[in-house]
Amino acid sequence: MDKLELKGKWNETKGKLKKAYGDLSDDDLKYAEGQEDELVGKLQQKLGKTRDEVVKIIRDL
Repeated sequence: MDKLELKGKWNETKGKLKKAYGDLSDDDLKYAEGQEDELVGKLQQKLGKTRDEVVKIIRDL
């Protein structure tokens, strides 16, 4: 799987994720450049989905 591209439009993506998954908090969606794996891991735990499912959700937004 290639790197998940989050730079640039993360605030827009974060808003869409919060709308789609109301139980996500700002802490769950905290992103720092270079820490994509940590973010995806947090979302995996919170949403109960696999890494590939989380990446697909983000990409499809």
